[in-house]
Amino acid sequence: MQYRKLGNSGLAVSTISLGSWLTFGNSVPASEASIRIRHALDAGINLFDTADVYDMGEAERILGTLLADVPRKDYVLATKCYFPTGDGPNDRGLSRKHVFESIDSSLKRLNTDYVDLYQCHRYDTETPLIETIEAMNDLVRRGKTLYWGVSKWTADQLRQCVHLCRERGFTVPISNQPPYSMLDRGIEHDVIPACLELGLGQIVYSPLAQGVLTGKYRRGGPLPEGSRAADPERRHLVERYMGDRMLDAVTRLAGVAADRGHSLAQVALAWCLRHENVASVIVGAKNSTQLDESLTALEVDLDDELLREIEPILAASS
Repeated sequence: MQYRKLGNSGLAVSTISLGSWLTFGNSVPASEASIRIRHALDAGINLFDTADVYDMGEAERILGTLLADVPRKDYVLATKCYFPTGDGPNDRGLSRKHVFESIDSSLKRLNTDYVDLYQCHRYDTETPLIETIEAMNDLVRRGKTLYWGVSKWTADQLRQCVHLCRERGFTVPISNQPPYSMLDRGIEHDVIPACLELGLGQIVYSPLAQGVLTGKYRRGGPLPEGSRAADPERRHLVERYMGDRMLDAVTRLAGVAADRGHSLAQVALAWCLRHENVASVIVGAKNSTQLDESLTALEVDLDDELLREIEPILAASS
């Protein structure tokens, strides 16, 4: 396993991290989740990412139960708050009230006294930014989280946040968690440059574009049984990556990867990690085979020649 420091902090995280969205408590039962977590730990993965809203807390409960026998120093635990967790008017957002109540509920479900990284799951336009960052600063001061970060914030939001933190002497966030893949490069234009300037690292999600970059979807072909695209409730997650030009590009990319003796998924993960600002890529794993394939992405030699082959294909996909 390889490890990178997260932003300008001293926190070392594995370049491959294990997520729990749409898996733990959902498509992966607790018994299978236990196998995935042990497998991940044995492989050197130390970063486990979840959120209070994933399966309405069940993902946190499963993760907390399965990590209970692991020495706390041996893993990095990250969770998030923002999305509604109840029907009340204060059961959502990034108000001081919701942030404080959310982390207490998460800590109880996760069976721990603190999380390593607490993340604002989105930007809250209805709460003053200063209220949110003061609340996060207080959580750090009280030891409920060691660091804090954000997810899917814009470059301008990040700059304003860090400016206020520095102006008030508050703890500065160390990370951003955006979607990033060969088919979704939006953060390269302004978010990554802003984070390099501000000292934040990326923990990216959906590095396989909701499974499209495994090559299992083909233009004009049938949708694989059990896939997200074949599920009416999840199809919206995949649709943006399934245009004809994107699927044509995926077919070409799969051929390039095969010529090098790799799967497309391995090359896609290695491609994300080529950027120094990306500290870790979050993967999900329904089975051990998927996790093993993700781990072997670290063995891909993403040399200049391979990148030159990839770039025009990606350019044609947009």
